[in-house]
Amino acid sequence: MTTVSKSYECHEDPVIDYCTKLTIKMSPLQEELQKETLEKHERRGMLGGPEVFVIGQSFLNLIHGKNVLDIGTFTGASALAWALAIPEDGKVISMDVDHSALDQIGRSIIEKCSKAAHKIDFRLGSAIETLDKLIAEGKSGQFDLAFIDADKVNYTNYYEKSMELLRSGGVILVDNALWDGAVVKTEKDEATKAIDECNRRIFADERSNSFLINVGDGLHVAFKK
Repeated sequence: MTTVSKSYECHEDPVIDYCTKLTIKMSPLQEELQKETLEKHERRGMLGGPEVFVIGQSFLNLIHGKNVLDIGTFTGASALAWALAIPEDGKVISMDVDHSALDQIGRSIIEKCSKAAHKIDFRLGSAIETLDKLIAEGKSGQFDLAFIDADKVNYTNYYEKSMELLRSGGVILVDNALWDGAVVKTEKDEATKAIDECNRRIFADERSNSFLINVGDGLHVAFKK
């Protein structure tokens, strides 16, 4: 069975090594944040794969994206990646119910680069509530990219609300879409069932064009029509 693996994880797949070595380009600040997260946080595996961040940055450059929804902050690595890719007048709204990892590791590193830091709006609280508030404020259709990497049971909810907030031509990236291969197993826990449900919802959604790829821990990409 083909494995899924983030580039920074221990594995024995030369193809993953080859692909990621010829894909990943990180700024010194990103390298520092990844290193500190992997060395200091007990749940280091929550860190997104840098190869996924490169894909997201490339999409932002391709569609000339400025406004990003970052659903799931952790140490701030994804928010930093998007901030580095958008123009000076762009904005990343990064949301999480817990800022302990951000405060412990990420915030001080990100603040070393004021040009990136000022583009990020870190919001503490329920992502569902944050997204609902943005919709209530009339922000529907105003975002260019949404990155979903938070609690798995709400993946489909995050996708639906992101679709509402994205403009036509905007991109949704759903991380951990293969969940270490668990999505293809007969027995699934609650998180795995939720990821599988979200994958199938995206595939069936006539409002978007999508594809699911085996990169990192799986990435589902949807373009809003």
